[in-house]
Amino acid sequence: MSTLWPHWFRPEWLLILPLLGWLLWQRWHREKRAGRWQKILPPAFHRVLLSGGSGRSSKLPWIALGLGWLLALLALLGPSWQRVEQSSQKPEDPLVVMLELTPEMLATDSSPNRLEQARRKIYDLLQNRSDAQTAVIVYAGSAHTLVPLSDDMATSRNLLEALKPSIMPQPGHRADLAIGKALELLDQSALGQGRLLLITSSLSELERNGIRQALSGHAPQLLILGIGSREGAPVVDENGQFLQDDQGAILLPRLDSPSLRAFALDVGGRYRQARLDDNDLRGLGLLDGPRNLRNDGQTLQLDTWADQGYWLLLPLLLLVACAGRRGWLFCLPLLFMLQPQPAQAISFTDLWLRPDQQGLRLLQQNKPLLAVEHFTDPLWQGVALYRAGDYAGAARRFAEVNSASAHYNRGNALAMNGELEAAIDAWEQALELQPELEAAAQNKALVEQLLEKQRAQAEAEAEAEHPPRAARASRD
Repeated sequence: MSTLWPHWFRPEWLLILPLLGWLLWQRWHREKRAGRWQKILPPAFHRVLLSGGSGRSSKLPWIALGLGWLLALLALLGPSWQRVEQSSQKPEDPLVVMLELTPEMLATDSSPNRLEQARRKIYDLLQNRSDAQTAVIVYAGSAHTLVPLSDDMATSRNLLEALKPSIMPQPGHRADLAIGKALELLDQSALGQGRLLLITSSLSELERNGIRQALSGHAPQLLILGIGSREGAPVVDENGQFLQDDQGAILLPRLDSPSLRAFALDVGGRYRQARLDDNDLRGLGLLDGPRNLRNDGQTLQLDTWADQGYWLLLPLLLLVACAGRRGWLFCLPLLFMLQPQPAQAISFTDLWLRPDQQGLRLLQQNKPLLAVEHFTDPLWQGVALYRAGDYAGAARRFAEVNSASAHYNRGNALAMNGELEAAIDAWEQALELQPELEAAAQNKALVEQLLEKQRAQAEAEAEAEHPPRAARASRD
């Protein structure tokens, strides 16, 4: 398909047009001043003393130079009159991602927390499978389809951004319900087959039995991606408080990798633990590209143009080859010195937003490390470092401010960094400045209970290793 008005690939080269005009004018003006000597010297001396012989300058070199520059500029602009039509060949490899959306996904043993790491993994999958169909299901005590099978990556990203455990209507852990809903989506697809990716940290016996029953007689392969660590970490809810179990102790959910790996092998699937790089997804075979391709017979009109600027190089080369006069070819090397450079995007945020406003925007875009560089307020710097998982750095920033909220946040950061006694001291300072700060009092009480249990456990283990002398004497 062709059009009369060209499409320009590199319009930024128009910026050098004023410079070329200025250079031509400078050179012409210099020649014009040099031509005044013919009015001063007698005509008999023109041929001997003036470089042009008779002193008259020809306009042909300037016309040729201007034409050469114009041709070179048009070639650099990349004109195109033809748009290429391409036949679409869509990959057919449906994938259903099932994401655990329970409060345990807010544990911080994966920076900044398990939910954010799982979200990034799904983003990587969507980016790699931009032309393939991907669905997302979230589950807790019930399972719900967040995104049906689709290749609309923008919609999927927007919906994933809003995920948090509090939106789930029913608490609990029912991965088997998510598996059943995923099989329904695959049955509704064109080929009736695909793959299942389960992102979780543990599976109960009820869930395992339900998954085995759901997968019996079905072809889809189950892939499991484990989120978290063996040591576990406290769970901070959306109000900044630590979650507790039924006995009132701080909840420490742990990743059960051996059990998940054994279960995946038992149902004919694969298991990998989540990593910072993409080797986990590669190990599951999710970044190997789509397994099937389907030509739907339709022609999509893509915005792809054929760069035809190279045709302008032919008359330019002829012009250079015919240029034989001395004295004006000095400008022609400029045509070849102007090599195309990658266009750089110019940002004007510094003109309209203060540094703290820029940092807040970056923080909202889940870029906490970049936000730290823009924030000037220590409190906001601490918040960004906390979001990035640098709890020690966040505590140092909060320590620069003497306020109840700063000490409260510093206590939370120290607790997440494992410095429990220092966290208690920080919460005490917050309560001294603001006695009615209930969140600080609750966190302080929870951590004190945790320390007391740790001390009791340590004493019990010490007594088991070194029993009292009286007990040893009675055994003797």
